[in-house]
Amino acid sequence: MNKAKAVMFIFAIAAMLSMISIGYAIAAQTWLGAIAGIVALYVVMSVGFKTKRKFRDQGLL
Repeated sequence: MNKAKAVMFIFAIAAMLSMISIGYAIAAQTWLGAIAGIVALYVVMSVGFKTKRKFRDQGLL
């Protein structure tokens, strides 16, 4: 696995953990936690897609 794929794997794990945190926050009935999870998911996904585009432009993917 090259460096670019390892970085994308870390972004995928972070996005998955953000989704899990949303579900956990809803189950625990903490709406502030759910909103924080949604914001974290948005940030992780947007940075991940920008990084993927950068890697693709450089020919690493």
